[in-house]
Order: sequence, then structure tokens, then C-alpha cells
Amino acid sequence: MLLAPDPVHAPARGLQQGLRRARVAIAALTLLIGAAITIAALDSGARHGYLDPRSADPFGSRAVAELLEERGVGVRVVTSAREAADAAGPDTTLLVTDPDLLDEGRRRTLRSAIDLSGGRTVLLAPGAPVLPDLAPGTHVRGDALEDDLDPGCPLPAATAAGRATTGGGHRYATDTPGATACYPAHGNPTLLVLPTATAGGDTVLLGSEAILLNRSLAEQGNASLALHLLGTRPHLVWYMPSLADTDPDAGAADDKSLLELIPAGWNWALLQLFTAAALAALWRARRLGPLVTERLPVAIRASEATEGRARLYRKADARDRAATVLRAATRERLAALLGVPAAAAHDPATLLPAVSARFPNHPATATATAATTGDPATAAALLFGPAPATDAALVALADHLDALEREVRTS
Repeated sequence: MLLAPDPVHAPARGLQQGLRRARVAIAALTLLIGAAITIAALDSGARHGYLDPRSADPFGSRAVAELLEERGVGVRVVTSAREAADAAGPDTTLLVTDPDLLDEGRRRTLRSAIDLSGGRTVLLAPGAPVLPDLAPGTHVRGDALEDDLDPGCPLPAATAAGRATTGGGHRYATDTPGATACYPAHGNPTLLVLPTATAGGDTVLLGSEAILLNRSLAEQGNASLALHLLGTRPHLVWYMPSLADTDPDAGAADDKSLLELIPAGWNWALLQLFTAAALAALWRARRLGPLVTERLPVAIRASEATEGRARLYRKADARDRAATVLRAATRERLAALLGVPAAAAHDPATLLPAVSARFPNHPATATATAATTGDPATAAALLFGPAPATDAALVALADHLDALEREVRTS
């Protein structure tokens, strides 16, 4: 028997469609990777060394550091809270470039240093979460939309600098007695000077870091304000917090897991990516419904199909499945020969008596094979028995089933 071939050259067409889909996917992936690399390169080129006193990039702070060194102020860069706390003192200004990166342990360490050092601490744009630890009694009152603001206070550093770029960041409010509020925007200052517990020390909150950037240092009175805020003492400790800096007071028992180290925003991003991947997998799935019979694209001989299926059964060691298929097919053909309804072909109580009735147990009229296969016990074992234990037993079962069907046809 031959299976009718598909008149269309399906293999070539399927290959072309697969290549076309692959080209589209590769092109889209290449475009996304190229865009990501371009954006990262542009961003890294402009913001390399953000607020780093060693960086000459537009967003670095090398210009103000060199001006301070020309005036005799020594600039030292540190990257850990412990180094910053140890370096604090009455003759030192401690500048914290990104207070929002500090965890509770590092904030506690810095707060202790601020209270005991008697020096100056400058916090650049601290947010609401860190203020209770670093500047108790101070609160964020929104953002200042204007960039350039007037001093509006008697602070000598502000009056000497005049108008400066202190806006564009946070506005503050405080209950601390003796605080000096400067550069107000909509009624709230963008620069606060808070006295500390130790005489002579103070904490400066600056709502925007723009006055320290290379690109804006020469504008307005930014340079004058920066030098007055950072140059009042002979030493300047430039603390640049990072995620790699750990809590100096934490022990081995406080080690965090990998999931705890992931920033909170990334958890939501990973969930979204997982959801998108799951939806894409469902969209691209091919077997969401029942199997559909399709015409084979090429002609295959029935004998080849049978041999191929037999090899699959043998490779999977599925003698039970092969025996079940052989017996079911034989029962259906026997039922048609014996006049048994197709619905009862697999019912031993109906089929076995019909098979035995074809072979009356008389040696004079029955052949040896018919007498053997027609025996009720033998027929039951052939048609409804257990699965063969070996390949040889499976071959023998197939031979006996053929013999039984042949005898029924000729009887």
C-alpha cells in the first residue's frame, strides 16, 4: 500500500519558512542587542565617574577638587563607611555623594561619626528614607523645579556665592533648633545647615549635586558656594558609597542571600520577564489541541511504515504495547469474520465462544493447528493473555495469531 504524496514540495517549503523565521528572529535580536550596547556606551561615556573627584567627564567633579587643592585642602577619596567614619574629625569635612545607597548599618556608623567628630558633614540630595538616621527632624518637601535660586539667608557661604544651581532636586523642612535654611523654592529650602551635638560641627544638606559637577561649576555662583561649603577645613574626605560596601558592624550570622542582595525594583522586573517568557512560550506552543492527521509529504510503503513502527517499539522495549496492538487488530478482524458485532470484538465473553464454535473438537475433522488454537484456553491466552516477557515470545505470539486468523478464514 502506498500513501499518496503531497503534490507540493513540502520539505523545501518548510525549510524556506524556517529560514525566513530564523532570519527575522536573528535580525530582531541583533537590533535589540545593538540598541542596548549603543545606549550603554553613550550613557557610560557621559556619566563615567559620576561625582568622582578624579574624573574630568562632564558629570565628574575633578574641577572642584583641583580648586580645593590649590587652596590647601587635601582631598581623599574613600569607598566604605568605616573609612569615612575613621577619617572624620574636627578639621575634616566629610562629603557623602549618594546617601541613599547607605543601608541601616552604614547610616548608623556615619551618624555616630557626625555626632562625635565636631567637623562638617555634607550630604548630597539625601532622600526621605535616610533622613531619620542622618538628619533627625528633617523631612523632604518635594522637588524644586527651578534650577537657579537666590540665597534668601544670611549664611556667609550663600551670600558670597549669590545665585546658584541648588534647585532641580529635593526641598527640605526641619524642626532642628538653630538650623539655617537657604536657597528656598516655593517656601522650602534646598540647602540646610544643621548644628550637631558636638560644638563646632554641623551637617549640610544640599538638595542637588549640580554645583559640584564639572559641566555646571562655572555657572552662576556654583564654584564659590562649593568652595565655601567644602573648604572650611584643611581636609576633605570624599565618600562615594557603593552597593559593594557592606555593613561594617554586621557579622557572619547576618550574611544575606542572593535574593536579598537584589535591589527591590529588580524583583518586579524579573517577575515581568518571567511572565512575558511564559506567555511567549504559550503563544509559540504547537500542541495546545488534539493531534491532527496530515497527509505525508512523500510516498512511504506500508511495509516500511510497519518496520519503522516495529523498530520504535523495540527501541523503547515496549513489548506490552506491541502485543496489545497485535491482539486488538486480530480481535477486530476475527469479529468481522465470525459475525460478532464490532462493539463486542474486545469482549472475551462474546468473542471466545464464537472462535471455539468454528473448531469442533473432533480430530477427524480438525487439523492439529486448529485444534490447538481453537481450544478455549488457548484462544483466550492468545487474544487476551498477558504481555510476552521476551522478544522471542512476542514473535511467537504474532505467529500464533496469524495461524488462528488463517484457520478461522479457511474453516
